Amino acid sequence: MKKTFILMIMTLLILTGCSYNLNSEVNTDVSSTYPIIQQENTYTPLNFEKQRATWFPYVDFPEYMQGRTEDEFTAAITEMLTEASQNGINTIYFHIHPEGDAYYNSEIYPKGQFYDGDYDPLKIVLDVAHSMNISVHGWINPYRMQTAEKMETLPDSYIVKQWIDTESPMVILSDNRWYLNPIYHAVNHLLSQTVQEIIENYEVDGIHIDDYFYPKAVTEIDLNEFYSSKGSVLEDWRREKITEMVQTLYNTVKSYDSRLKFGISPQGNIDADYNTQYADVELWTRNTGYADYIVPQIYYGFENEVCPFEETLSRWEEFAENGNVDLIIGLARYKEGKYDKWAGISGENEWIENDDIIKRQTELVNASEISDGYALYR
Repeated sequence: MKKTFILMIMTLLILTGCSYNLNSEVNTDVSSTYPIIQQENTYTPLNFEKQRATWFPYVDFPEYMQGRTEDEFTAAITEMLTEASQNGINTIYFHIHPEGDAYYNSEIYPKGQFYDGDYDPLKIVLDVAHSMNISVHGWINPYRMQTAEKMETLPDSYIVKQWIDTESPMVILSDNRWYLNPIYHAVNHLLSQTVQEIIENYEVDGIHIDDYFYPKAVTEIDLNEFYSSKGSVLEDWRREKITEMVQTLYNTVKSYDSRLKFGISPQGNIDADYNTQYADVELWTRNTGYADYIVPQIYYGFENEVCPFEETLSRWEEFAENGNVDLIIGLARYKEGKYDKWAGISGENEWIENDDIIKRQTELVNASEISDGYALYR
């Protein structure tokens, strides 16, 4: 399915260039946007009309990055990408900013805890993947930061730690982890800088975000801001804040190079997206200007009592049917052979009793006239 997109025309925000102070008084005017990047990308992004993708999550980095030399890391990545290519994978989402850190050379964030070598893991992944004709999308978590204990060990120059030390409302502590606060303009500006740093310095083929949207703690502290905004419905206001972030990142990517892809991977459960994470997935999927592709994590079996696979797939296809946003279906290969405690009585043993669930699901996706590929979480 051939897709098109319409670039958003951005109003210039009056800033003082790189000297903009993220610690200054916050502008919460939702009409504010960001300066267009004035730089030509000489790299031609590698992307495919039909994605066959997989995630490379940071939780696996201890196995092949932590404590490894550059040669050892390169060998491990080469082996993994070779296997992926042999299994038909043409795109990877590589986790480069999972929790307020960086698995690349960054002037904004500290190195990730599993990144203890003197080489650049993102550069190596890009070189190896591109040599195999595999597209690489930098996977980031916008709001999730370090744990409270980890934050104490980081340099005082780290902007998020400065916000914490000054008791800034830009950060929230929830379940012993720090999160950026979605309601503030300065947070969106920091996220724009995050993406800008990556796409200006690396030949990534896209930027990919997943389902860490509205932090739970914000529901306790954002009421004053909501009342000040004179909004009419709190839940709608929160969804607007998340959509502003999505538009910020989309515009940042597109203003640098319209050929780069921006993708979002929300939960597969649409009602949970909308009502607990305040992610307006229907808006993003039906309309241009928010994402090039959506990867709902439909990590459910056919007998799941809450979100049976085929019914959930159909709901997402309805969103994408008349839009210009690619629909990539996220599939849970990691559930194979395992008990599924969230599936209800009828589905809790489905992945144990059936060894062909992923096969049947990929067949449905491949046969669909609306879906544009699939992504496997292993």
